[in-house]
Amino acid sequence: MLPGRIQELVRLFAQLPSVGEKTAQRFALFLAARDPEMARALGEALIAMADGIVPCARCGNLAEAVASPEAICGICSDGKRDPALLCVVARVQDLMSIERSSAFRGHYFVLGKLLSPLEGVGAEELPLAALRRRIQSTDTPVREVLVATPPSVDGEATALLLAQDLRALGVRVTRLASGVPHGGDLEFADPVTIGRAIAGRRGLE
Repeated sequence: MLPGRIQELVRLFAQLPSVGEKTAQRFALFLAARDPEMARALGEALIAMADGIVPCARCGNLAEAVASPEAICGICSDGKRDPALLCVVARVQDLMSIERSSAFRGHYFVLGKLLSPLEGVGAEELPLAALRRRIQSTDTPVREVLVATPPSVDGEATALLLAQDLRALGVRVTRLASGVPHGGDLEFADPVTIGRAIAGRRGLE
């Protein structure tokens, strides 16, 4: 029912996270019915991203590709951040979520994956050696590593592995707290969430 080129676009859109076939078809038909300039601009932006965005050489965040061997992201090059604080996250999306909170002003390290035996991801697949080099190579000693992996089975397993591996370096390893979300109702919170909220309780100020 659709021309081949639109069908190919639908197939590609459908590979995006949380995009089903109907939504992908809606995207493709929207672009086909609009001014061709929008489709061209989208295509040029995608090409520019593919050619000009690379992992940061220090933390794994997204960075602009440069002529020099090392591309450094805006966070790593920000001199106002505390280099003694390092937050370890699983994905760039997690880094962005923490940045939106404006509660952390240190540096980051993106693992890119979590420990997951069921998916064949063992400790040897994690960039532990690069993380150790990142901690030891800085001019200002890292005094705390905040492990901000998700509160899932794989995230908890990764956090335990990191704690065991990094304590040998003499740094303080902390875990991102979890508990009842702001505006949430205790009636609908699961026992694990309530238990963590109680364990992580603090005094009222």
